[in-house]
Amino acid sequence: MKSNPIDDFRNFMYTQYFSDGVKVTMGVLLPSFIAFQFNHLEIGVTLSLGALCASIADSPGPWLHRKNGMLATNVLVFFTALLTVSINTNPYFVAVEIFFLCFLYAMFYLYGTRAASVGTAALLIMVLDIIPGKSSFKPFEHSFLILGGGIWYYLLSTLFSTLRPYRYAQQTLGESISEVGKYMRLRARFYGNEVTVEENFEALVKQQVKVNELQDNVRDALFKTRELMNESTNAGRLMVQIFVDTVDIFEQTMATHNDYEGIRERFADKYILPAFAKTIEKVADEIEYIGFCLTYQQKPVVKHVSIEDLDDLKNRLDVLEQQGTSTLILKKILINLRNIYQKTVDIFTYFGKETVETKGGTSPSELSRFVSHQSFDWKIFRNNLNLSSGVFRYSLRLAIVCLIGFTVGRMFSLGHHSYWILVTILVIMKPGFSSTKQRNYERVVGTLIGGILGTIILMFVTDETARFVILLLFMLVTYSVIRIKYVVGVIFMTPFILVLFTFLNSASSVTMIASERIVDTLIGSFLAIASSYILFPDWESAQLRSFLPQMVKANLNYFEHIILRQSLMPVNVTEYRLARKNVYVNTANLSGAFQRMLQEPKSKQRRIKEIHKFVVLNHILSSYLANLSASFAETEATINSDQLKLIRKIRFYLEEAVGKIDAKIEAGTNTKLHIHLSDKKNDPQITEQLELITKLSAEISKMSEKI
Repeated sequence: MKSNPIDDFRNFMYTQYFSDGVKVTMGVLLPSFIAFQFNHLEIGVTLSLGALCASIADSPGPWLHRKNGMLATNVLVFFTALLTVSINTNPYFVAVEIFFLCFLYAMFYLYGTRAASVGTAALLIMVLDIIPGKSSFKPFEHSFLILGGGIWYYLLSTLFSTLRPYRYAQQTLGESISEVGKYMRLRARFYGNEVTVEENFEALVKQQVKVNELQDNVRDALFKTRELMNESTNAGRLMVQIFVDTVDIFEQTMATHNDYEGIRERFADKYILPAFAKTIEKVADEIEYIGFCLTYQQKPVVKHVSIEDLDDLKNRLDVLEQQGTSTLILKKILINLRNIYQKTVDIFTYFGKETVETKGGTSPSELSRFVSHQSFDWKIFRNNLNLSSGVFRYSLRLAIVCLIGFTVGRMFSLGHHSYWILVTILVIMKPGFSSTKQRNYERVVGTLIGGILGTIILMFVTDETARFVILLLFMLVTYSVIRIKYVVGVIFMTPFILVLFTFLNSASSVTMIASERIVDTLIGSFLAIASSYILFPDWESAQLRSFLPQMVKANLNYFEHIILRQSLMPVNVTEYRLARKNVYVNTANLSGAFQRMLQEPKSKQRRIKEIHKFVVLNHILSSYLANLSASFAETEATINSDQLKLIRKIRFYLEEAVGKIDAKIEAGTNTKLHIHLSDKKNDPQITEQLELITKLSAEISKMSEKI
């Protein structure tokens, strides 16, 4: 679906990111604005600071998790602010506090990203309060104002959630469906010559990772929200059923992996491939359109593709067959395309029903199994207090570097805002090297561009009303994009901070503040990136090795559940979908880890070519398995003795692959398939697919020896 900048901007305004930007801007700006009207700006700024800290934990997710995150943040921020303001006149006490709290709060990463954001908020208030004399309030007064700002933001977020309880789920679901459409559009490129098959495959793997992340977000938004899981809520049932069908569509799109080089060569002069590409793009447009309608809260109607488009493809194939050209492979693709089209038709019909009937496998108890549940057991913390833990190494690194940053700021008297060094370190440093490297680049570039932009604005815009409007707009952009386009967020953040300082301290030189921020950012970024090389580094190659056998085990489990569906003891549809989801999750984990390793120093990279081939082979295997599942669903064919031999070979090769990668991991699942053999109704297509899977499994087993 082609778009222009205006459409992109309009689409963005309907996303959760813009909604969050509006909410955070209101929460942070209103206390200061109101207090300014009554000549109590310091009170307002302190309240705004508390609201800002609370907003850090208000990241996208189920309302219950966001609520708990904000409440925990308010408590920790209150006590951290109280401690810091009470001791900030003694640099030695502050140094001890920095080291201890940086280590403690960084360990929150053990309990997930939201817990980590709670720790980040507490560290932010510590850093902003370490400068003595910044506040004219007593420690308890200052801390209670911070707490008041956090409570104000919590109430504002509660109001937003109450007024639009389903909005986040709709936005997340719409975004995930649109990304499935984009994934299918990439599939259409296999039928043209615009990109090579290998280049397109790389793009597909990256898009699959993105789709999987969004589908996980949707699962959290839907299956962890009590109101949506209520059987009497039609809106909840509608979204759940659409999501289930969308995941099925995604599986169908994966079930189309073929020898595209051979297809391009065989049908190069038949004029059929462009027709396939065009029709696939139409179906992709339809899927994206459904996603947009959910985001815009509109009722979709069939718009981009019709059954006539598919019939036209069939007629073209019939003509080719009459001319003596074998079109079996394209017929299989067309059948798959019809199945996807029918799923989109089903989704359209849901919107026309007063009551949506849920299908099997969509009860609340079954759906709850699709979401992960974070444990907050103290044992997790205790068991990670060693150097073999990546989070422990990161926590030590952050504590040491922040202590160094604090010392540098004091020793060299880097202005009144030397705490920016610590802020830079906090936002740049991440547990992984590649994340730190990327965030470091974005922070430096964004600060440099933003500093220049802010200086120009303040030099040419002198009217206070105009400056306030600029402040408002830049805050809105910053808080809307900071989570998805960090560099853009920093570009707009730096000018609004410079404008803000003109209201807080008009006597300060604009160029001095801008240069100070740039210098502090450069110092902080240097310390952050340098420490990632030398202070308890945690290289991705070590982490990657744990993902390799898990990927093979996930494919093996998926294969067994496909076969179980044809056995005398059919597997529950929920078990099958869980196995399928596990493949997507492990594919995303492995692909993401591999991409992160590519960002690390070459001396730290291990067996790049072999691991890349391993990733590709497993992705192809997942596609073949999805194709096999679709074939079984379309036919009543049973399994014969020859096919059973192939099934046993596949299991053997995949179990062997797991053992070669890591002998400590037990690959065998001891799953008894209970297959009823028959010589009737056997489909040669299934035999052919099993043979392909057998060859591929053998190749994966061989590749496992090399990695």
